[in-house]
Amino acid sequence: MPPAQAYANISFFQPPAFLMIGIPGMEALHGWISIPFSSMYTVALTGNCLILLAVRRMPSLHQPMYYFLSMLALTDVGLTLSTLPTTLAVLWFDRRLIGFNACLVQMFFLHSCSVVESSVLLAMSFDRFVAISNPLRYAAVLTNNVIIRIGLAVVARAALSLFPVPFLLKRLNFCPDKILLSHSFCFHADVMKQACADITVNILYGLYVVLSTVGVDSLLIVLSYTVILHMVMGLASPRERLRALNTCVSHILAVLVFYIPVIGVSMIHRFGRHLPHIVHALVAYVYLVVPPVLNPVIYSVKSKPIREAMLRVLKRRGHG
Repeated sequence: MPPAQAYANISFFQPPAFLMIGIPGMEALHGWISIPFSSMYTVALTGNCLILLAVRRMPSLHQPMYYFLSMLALTDVGLTLSTLPTTLAVLWFDRRLIGFNACLVQMFFLHSCSVVESSVLLAMSFDRFVAISNPLRYAAVLTNNVIIRIGLAVVARAALSLFPVPFLLKRLNFCPDKILLSHSFCFHADVMKQACADITVNILYGLYVVLSTVGVDSLLIVLSYTVILHMVMGLASPRERLRALNTCVSHILAVLVFYIPVIGVSMIHRFGRHLPHIVHALVAYVYLVVPPVLNPVIYSVKSKPIREAMLRVLKRRGHG
């Protein structure tokens, strides 16, 4: 009996594995494409690990602002590691299969890291708000205990928001002939489209997660910077205004680097179904790979204390 007929008699089916693709239509060039991807992953891991080491080893960086930056760097490491194994396996070795349960685990960690990153960026905007609105009480408001609680709340929020997602997918009946994913990793919107069942609940819950996390965070960040700008414009000295705004530049750039690709991915999945598969793939790669690469670059260029601390870590490594 042909496989399709055999599966037709099964009332409930889940594929043992999904088939991933790298860059659609460019499979013959995967060897060359792997070079920039490998370079970006190397820069992301090296840069973010350097930030973590710099903040840990330099007492001068034991301040709320840099603790939040460490959270961002750690999240970027997690986001990078969640896609690196399958992406490089596809590009280097053409290993395209990923087990069903392994796919759900990767999807959970990938989206959890994205929610954590959004939450950390919100916490960093609160840090800038406190630093500018009440600089004398900055250290008293953002104590180590408060920062630890914020960090735990960020992780708990992401885990609780994403926890139901794999189970909502496991209840679905999948089609035996629909196992080809659009990326070299497991994306929620991509996986649920492989189901031969009503996915309304999955769509609605996915929308709820996006709106209640990234959506709320982005609105609160805009609100916080509206208040910050109002306070800065109230400062008498132009020099003080410039100095206050300059402390926010790195964070504003990090926010833009994260949220612009998020908006792009959301728009593509909602309204760009007619677009070529390569557009979907490239936008998803920008969303997941670019922020972890650019964040260390932004902070090392714009923040002199971070740049000097990273250079000291490298010099110590070199002498060691």
